[in-house]
Amino acid sequence: MDVLLVNENNKVIGKEEKLKAHKKGILHRAFSIFVFNEKNELLIQKRALGKYHSPGLWTNTCCSHPITKNLIEEAKNRLQEEMGFLCDLEEVFSFIYKADVGNNLIEHEYDHVFFGKCNITPSPDPNEVSDWRWISLNQLKIDVEKEPSKYTPWLILSLPRIIEQINKT
Repeated sequence: MDVLLVNENNKVIGKEEKLKAHKKGILHRAFSIFVFNEKNELLIQKRALGKYHSPGLWTNTCCSHPITKNLIEEAKNRLQEEMGFLCDLEEVFSFIYKADVGNNLIEHEYDHVFFGKCNITPSPDPNEVSDWRWISLNQLKIDVEKEPSKYTPWLILSLPRIIEQINKT
């Protein structure tokens, strides 16, 4: 699978094989989905142990690397594939981050963040997800501060902005 390489302005400058982009730490486009229920709890997932980076870590509802210009449709499709449900999504912000994810791999992403509202029991793909749960943002913040090694770098980096956005609504 290829990823879209972008510059700091999110302009596509090429394509690269996903693993190679992560080995070289090249900036590429990504999206992260955060689905909340009626209690404003966030659906988080534990990445499957077979994932080539960040296996067994807790993270946001779903994330991936879009390969077309239709981000919203790709995000919805990936949510269906990975978590087994659909819901309306809205892009709320984007940010760039760079993080060592182990195994000599570096995530360097221009990450588009989507929020969704849904009250559903997911049926995740076991090749992608080993566990899931609903959690309040306050409890997640406490857990991340107490045991950051149990969470993905992108969740840790985005959490303050996620909380800020939710508090605005």
